[in-house]
Amino acid sequence: MRGDPPILPLRLERAAYAVAGRTLIDAVDLEIAAGPRSIVLGPNGAGKSLLLRLCHGLIAASAGRIVWLGEGAALPGMVRRHQAMVFQRPVLLRRSAAANVDYALGLRGVAHAARRERVAEALARVGLADKASRPARVLSGGEQQRLALARAWALRPEILFLDEPTASLDPAATRAVEQIIDAFHAAGTKIVMTTHDLGQARRLADEVVFLHQGRIAEQCRAAAFFERPSSPAARAFLTGDLLW
Repeated sequence: MRGDPPILPLRLERAAYAVAGRTLIDAVDLEIAAGPRSIVLGPNGAGKSLLLRLCHGLIAASAGRIVWLGEGAALPGMVRRHQAMVFQRPVLLRRSAAANVDYALGLRGVAHAARRERVAEALARVGLADKASRPARVLSGGEQQRLALARAWALRPEILFLDEPTASLDPAATRAVEQIIDAFHAAGTKIVMTTHDLGQARRLADEVVFLHQGRIAEQCRAAAFFERPSSPAARAFLTGDLLW
């Protein structure tokens, strides 16, 4: 899928993020390895979205380190080329669906001659081939999210960060997005995803990273988390007693 060497694993070493003196992510130690789908869970305000933004490089850590494949092994430009992120509300250009995907490929330096085929492949993968020429802004919410995933698919990332990608979608659109996420995983892309939907987490997670008050309270295999959570905060969260 890529000619460059791998960028994973990703390690956070005592990583913290603070705003106006308030610590929102607190001394997080975390390793994200290739392979299993990692689902980030936690109550509202736990820091799930901030953690993904730190990993993706959208915000800088206030303290600690974020290291790809050992210090110095992965250059910043290479790291940027081999990761992607999709948000709850996708950011789309005022262009056609195909042009949105093509633009992302152009930014990554993909030759113009190669882009048409990759655009068509990505739109077909997410079921939007018949909407290639339609303006992205007139697509339904579910179609817009699938377009954001098509754009990511075309980039062929080694790791894909997904921040509540189905939070505003109906059940049918949610299932379509989950099927695309499964396809990414089957193709070898590492999935790191936040969700507030425990049913979705049970369907998709291979491992769970549980955040509480900006700290990792638990990281383990999904089956162990849902059957025997080891932290009091996780047990309260699963029973609905921990909301904030």
